[in-house]
Amino acid sequence: QEGGGGGDGSGDEDCSMEGLSFVGISFSVNTANGSPYSYQLCDQFPMENIIDRDYDYVMSMDEDGWLVGGGYKSFDYSGKMPYIDSSHTELLRVGSMDPDRGGTSIEQVYSAMSSVSFTPFSVFPEYLKGGGGHNSGDDGDDDETPSSDVTFIVSIVESFNDNDSYSDYDSFLDQLFQAMDDVGGGPCMDDHDTDPHVSMARGVKFHSSYHSEQYMYAANLEVAVWQSMYPNGVVIGSDRYASFPPGTRTQKSYVGYGSLYFFFDRANITQVFGASRSLTDDESYYATLYKGSDVSGFYSDTTDVDFNYGGGSGDQGEWEHNPYAWKATSAMHDMTDGWDLPPNCKQEGETFLGIPLSRQSDSKMQTSSTFQTQFALENFIDRNYTYVNSFGTNHGWLIGESIGNAVGSIVDKDTAHIPLFYTGTTNSNMGGISLSNLIKVVKSIQFGNLYIKPAFVFIDDNGHLKLQFEADSNSAMGYLYDNLCKELGIMWNYNSPENNYGLYTNCAMHSAGDRAAYGCGPENSNSGGFCPQMTIAYSVKFNSADYAAAYLTMANDYVDYWRSLYPSGVAVGTSSFCSDGGCLGLYLNRYDLYSVFKPDLGGSWVEYNGASMAPTMSPAPTWYGGCSEPHNQHLDKCFQMKSRAARATSIAWDSLGHVGQASVFLVTFMATTLAFSLFLSRARKKKKKSESYLGFFLRDTFKIKKKRKKKRKRSRKMKNFRDDKSRNSRSSRSRSGQSRSKSKQSRSKSRSGSSGKSRSGSSGKSRSRSSGKSRSGSS
Repeated sequence: QEGGGGGDGSGDEDCSMEGLSFVGISFSVNTANGSPYSYQLCDQFPMENIIDRDYDYVMSMDEDGWLVGGGYKSFDYSGKMPYIDSSHTELLRVGSMDPDRGGTSIEQVYSAMSSVSFTPFSVFPEYLKGGGGHNSGDDGDDDETPSSDVTFIVSIVESFNDNDSYSDYDSFLDQLFQAMDDVGGGPCMDDHDTDPHVSMARGVKFHSSYHSEQYMYAANLEVAVWQSMYPNGVVIGSDRYASFPPGTRTQKSYVGYGSLYFFFDRANITQVFGASRSLTDDESYYATLYKGSDVSGFYSDTTDVDFNYGGGSGDQGEWEHNPYAWKATSAMHDMTDGWDLPPNCKQEGETFLGIPLSRQSDSKMQTSSTFQTQFALENFIDRNYTYVNSFGTNHGWLIGESIGNAVGSIVDKDTAHIPLFYTGTTNSNMGGISLSNLIKVVKSIQFGNLYIKPAFVFIDDNGHLKLQFEADSNSAMGYLYDNLCKELGIMWNYNSPENNYGLYTNCAMHSAGDRAAYGCGPENSNSGGFCPQMTIAYSVKFNSADYAAAYLTMANDYVDYWRSLYPSGVAVGTSSFCSDGGCLGLYLNRYDLYSVFKPDLGGSWVEYNGASMAPTMSPAPTWYGGCSEPHNQHLDKCFQMKSRAARATSIAWDSLGHVGQASVFLVTFMATTLAFSLFLSRARKKKKKSESYLGFFLRDTFKIKKKRKKKRKRSRKMKNFRDDKSRNSRSSRSRSGQSRSKSKQSRSKSRSGSSGKSRSGSSGKSRSRSSGKSRSGSS
């Protein structure tokens, strides 16, 4: 669970439902490598500096990855959930949002927070630690790498007014508790403050105990720099603008410094509450120090960690991940924990091939397409929480969650699916296979319509609620799994994968020697990775054992109905998505379906973010009829023919890139400022007394225009004068020619003399015509 308060609030017996909503401080940042939708609410702590996004130390984490440092993009190599940055520390756990179950409504929280005033609170960075959390590998299984959580500890700096023994923070908490009581806050709310901390990641597995220690030291060295920058703490905030909750189109408001936020769940801030006063000069200096000053001196001066942070990830002794202890059943993975990676794989990945089962989501914050109409999975959701009390993670119902859910689970769209084959990271430099190469191989695999038949709903060994499907090793789905293992599985027990393209991965969680016959189910050996299951929810906590039994009975009644409806199974689809049924999907992560493959080599298309689009790489049309054939509409060639060509100006602008575009803006700005400076210099010298700069500008502009007109008139007069002179000269030469023609005989007698006169008195034009004679006369 999240936060430092007790999960059941105050422990009052009237609280019958746990919850995750809270009031706290956000440390969210927006970074280049993170989600573009993350808020920038913390300019003081560069949280991306204390995470290992490049996997230098970390081997794997749960499916959420790093909860701080900017979040994740959809196409991240790791395949983590594409959430925004949700880093925060809780100040008050509100808990359940259902007043009928001992909770507090959103309106009551808003009313209470609006009635209290608080000064900006300073936060001091203490240290970063490991330990706690999932703790896989602690059950004596030496083959499994231990895992734990990573947590950043902070503290609220106590400030006191004159002659006051009670700090501003303590006074605020007293006011807040009283205000919550006044509005009728429920008993599920904590009756004490939390221990401030920031949950950074869960289920973290390092390559070894040495890597764990090295990461902890590097991260705490960064924290030591922050301590030197903020010796008395710092007020958290930003000079950016934002709108809440995420995704809304309301007008953005100024974030400011010292604000508190209400988190409906850790990924959804729904309201901001500003501090009662602005920052003092001293507070403002530190709050803007990192963003507004050169802090390189703090980094160069801080060379050691002078505080205790507890070493590595808990007290687990020395250990090292053994990739050769990997086994085929590793494909049956607990998604709330990190992976144990196979040999030569340097980075985890959540990318997988599976069968889409989601339908239009009831979520008001996310949308999902409908990929099947055969199973109404909504019937599995206990919306009224008759059977379910809470969940062990921040995720609620994975088959569709909505805002207003009483336990404060992350508001996800419907992500229902059956994972068949985890391909791992798409980073080829870390041992994986690129997305384009993966699509190329899968498009060449022929498989029949994928029929599925639900078997039963159950709770697995990790406490997750799942729907099991029949694992028929002789079905089209079993045949597909066999071929995926043969062509993309990792080399294991001397069995090597082979495909026509020679494209492989070291990070698939299935081996080349695995077969569907080794999978789960009554007729299989339970020693392989083939086990078609759909996860309904993680770590479900029921109100009691009797309620758990009642829920499973209710859910399996629906399964029995579907089994009678489809005695031989069914190939799922809709009239607009995979109309013939039985398609295979390529998921970037549990959230994003990216590419879809039709059975019997019927073609493929990109289906991303609720819309279809042309793939980035595709061959020429493979169906007869060219681009007029509907089956070929998804191909690049056909897509480009139907798309409007981009303008040459936009192409040229885009080709400049960010650096080139910035350079153009910079040069334009410099030229503008230079012209303005020259004008001011000229104006100071030549403008009249009491004349405004605008008046001088207009007078000088019209004066320049008048001078240009006079200059043009003089140039026309000079041109006319030269033309008249030229005509007079040609007329004189013409008369002289006539005179010479009448006296040929006398001219021939005195040729040399007249040649000399012609050279000295004639123009360049006549000189060129008599050049032969002149040369002969002077030779």
